[in-house]
Amino acid sequence: MVHSIINKMTKYFSYFLVAASLFFINNLTAQPDSLFFKSKEAKKVIAPSWKMVKEVGLYLNQVSFTNWNAGGANSISAIATGKAAAKYKDEYLFWNSSVSLRYGINKQEDQSVQKTEDVIELISNLGFQKDSTSNWFYSAKFSFNSQFSYGYNYPDTSQPISKFMAPGYMFFGAGMEYGRHIDRLSFYASPLTVKTTFVLDDYLANIGAFGVDPAIYDEEGNLLKSGKKTRNELGILLTNQYEEELFENIKVNSLVRLYTDYINSFGNVDLEWELTFDMKVNKYVKAMLGSHLRYDNDVKTEVETDETTNQEYVISDQLDRITNLASEFRLKISLIKTSFI
Repeated sequence: MVHSIINKMTKYFSYFLVAASLFFINNLTAQPDSLFFKSKEAKKVIAPSWKMVKEVGLYLNQVSFTNWNAGGANSISAIATGKAAAKYKDEYLFWNSSVSLRYGINKQEDQSVQKTEDVIELISNLGFQKDSTSNWFYSAKFSFNSQFSYGYNYPDTSQPISKFMAPGYMFFGAGMEYGRHIDRLSFYASPLTVKTTFVLDDYLANIGAFGVDPAIYDEEGNLLKSGKKTRNELGILLTNQYEEELFENIKVNSLVRLYTDYINSFGNVDLEWELTFDMKVNKYVKAMLGSHLRYDNDVKTEVETDETTNQEYVISDQLDRITNLASEFRLKISLIKTSFI
């Protein structure tokens, strides 16, 4: 009964994604001001221009207990960040690209140093519009994500469970976006987006990590076929980005991505949601509170493996896996932060 309900829900939701994509496409020539906003005066001609922004930061945090009867562990952590963005625009064309780098470590009393954050992110968005006063435009998007160093299932550090380009994720697609003249809000829908997962490590590829096909062995354990190091998908991508200043010096930024593959398990939606609160104290001190929620249907949480063929069988259903969403919650205090243009 539960499986039947879940299958119907995922089926109807996949239909919703298709309908939403078609809605964006069908409204390409429509005037968005008549759909969502009041009409506005014609925009002035935009001269070609470039804007470059670079930012580096160091986030430090220390917790110390001395004769504290409630207990606790002394710890110190640090996160280094770097971000660069380049933006080009003219009357009909714009191109936004950004690179974001983050790396964090934590040391607790009586424990070894552990990695807390590790991000390499590249995003590029090329847009074109016929009507410079419209908020609708054609858009082609490219994104790439990976990490710098080994990741472990702490406290076990005997075997890394991730490393640079294992995994690596690349998205490339074309569609439509709404929000050309809205700084704080955008919607993007792509009916054709290619998602490629890279696992460029022999061990992780052979065990089928991150959704790639695992290696095949004979009865004596001899390798017959190596695991695949890439996985390609073609599907629908919907994204929504929203930014708002809740109070003075307190901003919230939300980014949601929904993706479903046409070929493999159509209707099973990959979800990624990043939510960040920026709280500025003064020119040099800033606090950041954020969360990163990710669910990928290709990353199994509980499987049984045939010892002879290495064929995997999933034994946890969709409802079980939803309760095992990969999540991250972080609180940072910025002690050093510099920006320059």
